[in-house]
Amino acid sequence: MAKSVTLPVWAAVLLGLLAAWTLVEGILLRGARAFFLRREEIFLRKVRTRLNLRLPAFKLIRKRRIVDRLLTDPQVLAAVDEAARSETIPAQAALRKADAYAREIVPAFHAYAYYLLGGFLGASFVRSLFRVRVGYADEPALAGIPQDSSIVFLLNHRSNLDYILLGYLTLGRAPLSFAVGEWARVWPIKPLVTALGAYFVRRGFRDPLYRRVLSRYVQMTAEGGLIQAVFPEGRLSRDGRMGAPKLGIIDYLLRGFDPAGGRDLVFIPAGVNLDRVFEDRTLLLESVPGAPGGAGRAFRKTASFILRNLRQMILGGWKRFGYAAINFGRPFSTRDYVRSRGIDFRGLDGPAREEAVGRLAGELMKGVAGAIPVLPVSLAATVLVRGGPEGLEEGEFMARALELMGALKSAGAFVYVPRKGPEDAVRSGLRMLVLRHFAEQDEGRIRPAPSESAILSYYANAIAHLVRKAEAKGEGGPA
Repeated sequence: MAKSVTLPVWAAVLLGLLAAWTLVEGILLRGARAFFLRREEIFLRKVRTRLNLRLPAFKLIRKRRIVDRLLTDPQVLAAVDEAARSETIPAQAALRKADAYAREIVPAFHAYAYYLLGGFLGASFVRSLFRVRVGYADEPALAGIPQDSSIVFLLNHRSNLDYILLGYLTLGRAPLSFAVGEWARVWPIKPLVTALGAYFVRRGFRDPLYRRVLSRYVQMTAEGGLIQAVFPEGRLSRDGRMGAPKLGIIDYLLRGFDPAGGRDLVFIPAGVNLDRVFEDRTLLLESVPGAPGGAGRAFRKTASFILRNLRQMILGGWKRFGYAAINFGRPFSTRDYVRSRGIDFRGLDGPAREEAVGRLAGELMKGVAGAIPVLPVSLAATVLVRGGPEGLEEGEFMARALELMGALKSAGAFVYVPRKGPEDAVRSGLRMLVLRHFAEQDEGRIRPAPSESAILSYYANAIAHLVRKAEAKGEGGPA
């Protein structure tokens, strides 16, 4: 005989919520995920066809699977056991730490984000600000890289726009995976950066467990043929010069490289330069002891800069910030390097390893330094700094700039010259300096602004190593 069952209101509400959640999670959300995954596959197929794109399978593996693969890696498990012993914590707690590190490091690549947001919008953004140029690329050497190689672009770090600039210029080759610092671990930058395929690196963080998880992830990406971009200096230049390389990620890549394996590890040195670095004053302040700084001040300066330029766009008279250029140097084959020297980085440790990695990194940095383009602002700033506080007559300024340009070209530097000729390059660089009040031009004489010597040196320092090289070769240049 049937009996009725009476439920309290709270139980009925709870059951209703559970049923609704089951419906949403089991049917609606799963269906939505399947729909968007299918749309992304169709989108990627179109992108591959249109751009003749190389897209390694590793790039398409979902984040959770890579995290699981890291947590079951023998080297990571050994580091977990070591962390549990050294920190006197349960192995489960050490495993949770490794899981947190892996989830922080591993990106969640989304094709829509990379190609629509990072590609179309990023390209439009960069082109609206600069005249973007690829000054030089060794196309025969780049075309000769074996298709199954693991490729790593190495760049000097001038501005946070470097990420967008390189991504835009390599959009038709393959999606890049950048190593980014802790500055990007804040909302809303973090979800955007991870969707674009970048992975986070805690600079200077010495926890052995973290370093092992990071090194294994970097090695897995290389083994999977992922194309990466690394700033070996580790941070933006504070004075305009190239800094010494940090060996961390280069060391991780070499530690997992098998000279007899199926994939070569190919480094492509790339030099970047911009006529306008938006962070220039903030970066200079960081090198001055006791100068006001901090995130708040940087935010205020950035907001002021954006508002000022928006106002100029609305009222008229706004112009782009000159040129932004990248040169791609000759590819560097790690396999050829180790075979010619009879070394295997997997078997090196201690001081011998540090010396060998440092020597290879030095070779790579020479390639990056030699690829940095000479742009109008750097050229004009160099001549102005060397002219001293009294400045130069306009004719003498032009003569010295053209002389320096010729010396740099003769020494093998990549000097960008606009279609209108060398004189136009000099005038363009000088105009930018005058507009920003770094230089004063009156009565036929050009002088450095009295309070702007540091920032003039900042722009001149971008090519200072190239100028020294030209002078060492006896090519002259202005005194």
